[in-house]
Amino acid sequence: MKAMILAAGRGERLKPMTDKIPKPLVKVGGQTLIGRHLRALSQAGIEQVIINTAWLSELLHQHLGCGGQYGLQITYSDESSGALDSGGGIFKALPELGNEPFLVINADTLTDIPFASLSVPENKQA
Repeated sequence: MKAMILAAGRGERLKPMTDKIPKPLVKVGGQTLIGRHLRALSQAGIEQVIINTAWLSELLHQHLGCGGQYGLQITYSDESSGALDSGGGIFKALPELGNEPFLVINADTLTDIPFASLSVPENKQA
């Protein structure tokens, strides 16, 4: 299974903090929000993550790289011409996500959901 992290937003409610860093790189308890998600996804056995980026995307690329530090393969879906909102961001990334079920996570959500416990329903044909 693949996962997508929505990380393109400007972070208006966190200004002025997000004037210089993208919202997913905000630290809570000494860890970045997106780093928490990436570690949890890796622990759940997910290997491929697509991250959409727009605001200060170069900082996300520098911080996360290709994902090796998390045991993941990260692909970026660039929205630098203007963030596409959640639905548009997912639609743009569909070629990378493929036809199988995938997880979608908001980068600015703090959660302790155990991703490994989520199950994917089997396709049942009538």
